Formats: sequence, C-alpha cells, structure tokens
Amino acid sequence: MLEYLLLIGVGFVAGFVNTIAGGGTLLTMPVLILMGLPSSVANGTNRVAILIQTAIGVKGFQSKNVTTYPFSLYLGISALLGSLIGAQIAVDIKGDTFNKILSIIMVLVVVMILVSPKMQLSEMIERTTGKYLYISIIVFFFLGIYGGFINAGIGFMMLIVLPYVNRLSLVKSNATKVAVVCIYTIGAVFMFALNDKVNWKLGLILAIGNASGAWISSRWSVGKGDRLVKIFVVMMICILSIKLWFF
Repeated sequence: MLEYLLLIGVGFVAGFVNTIAGGGTLLTMPVLILMGLPSSVANGTNRVAILIQTAIGVKGFQSKNVTTYPFSLYLGISALLGSLIGAQIAVDIKGDTFNKILSIIMVLVVVMILVSPKMQLSEMIERTTGKYLYISIIVFFFLGIYGGFINAGIGFMMLIVLPYVNRLSLVKSNATKVAVVCIYTIGAVFMFALNDKVNWKLGLILAIGNASGAWISSRWSVGKGDRLVKIFVVMMICILSIKLWFF
C-alpha cells in the first residue's frame, strides 16, 4: 500500500511537470524500475499513465479555452506513425542496451534543461499553416519515433520546436504538446501491450497521480516553480543514470 501511495505521489508530480513543461517520465521511470519492473515493462507501464494524463490535460486546457485544433491533430497523426516505429524498437532492444541508452538520454536531457533559453514570443504572429505546418509535421514524425521509444524529455523538445518554428506562445505550445502526446501514446500503448510489456495494475495506479497533476497544471499558469522543478528533475536523472550504467 505504501508503494502504491508513493507511486500516486510521484505520478502527481510527474503529471504536473509533464503538462507545464516536460520531464515527468524522468521521475516515474526510476520509481517503476526500483519497484522491480524490467526496463521495457516500466517503459510500457508508464505509457498507460501518460495516455490518461494527457487526455485529462487536454480537457483541462479546453476548459480554459486553450486549443490549437486542427493543428495539433495534424502533428499528432504524424507523431503517431513515428511512435509505432519507436515503440517497436524499444520492445526489441535488449535490456542492458536499453538501460545504457536511457542513461545517456537522461544526461542529454539534463543539459537541455539547464541551457534552454527563456522565450519571449508572445507578440509574434503564429505560423501554423503552409510550409511551417509541413515542416512541423516532418519534425514531429521523428519526435514521435523518439516518443515511442522512451518519451523522456519529449516535452522539452516540443517546447523548442513549437515556439520557434510555429511562433506559438508557451501556453498554446503546452496545449499542443499535450494533445500530440495523447495521440501518439495510443500507438505506443498498443505496441507495448501487444508485446506483453505493460503492468496494467501499476500503470492505472500511477495514472491516478498523473491525471490529478495534469488537471491542476493544465489550468495553472505556465512557468511557475520552474527552478525547483529543474533541480528535482536533475537530481533524479543523475541518480537513475548512475544506477542504469553501473548496476
């Protein structure tokens, strides 16, 4: 019972962080692995919570009249196709190799978190049609491959692309990000479940926390508590990276 409560608590923080910016997977993956799940099963189990979390997050943004439909749908479909490829790679890869790849990815995400600049794009004109739409569709296909493979830090990557390519505000970028992740996670869950890489019980328990955090943060102003979140995420990433690489 204490483990389940811990899982819900971590899920709440992850759902909150994921919806505001990204990096929540870097919190939930360590907990699932430390609870005894193999890396590939932890990866698949985490997707159940992400799917429910993002569905709730989309509703939260919509309740505040923040949506980028149909732009988010186009990007979501492209990312969905990529996620099928990425999830299959994650299923097929050997456990030790996956652990080492995951540890490297997490270090890279830490660097990206620490050096990412503040963006002031509120007065720029949105670019969600024409060539900018096509560029984003192509980029999000490859982001979908990565998202299907591990999903860790995908939110930060999207928050680089959407403001600078499409000139979306951070609020709209977050709303778009959550919608896209929701769409492509459907494909990822399908692939992991098809290969029996999902612990449904732990996934649904984790989803209670994720969904609660997503609902609150989707209705919260973007960027609050950023420094504290960065410190906490960096600590968790460093601990997991050392564990995965050496133990």
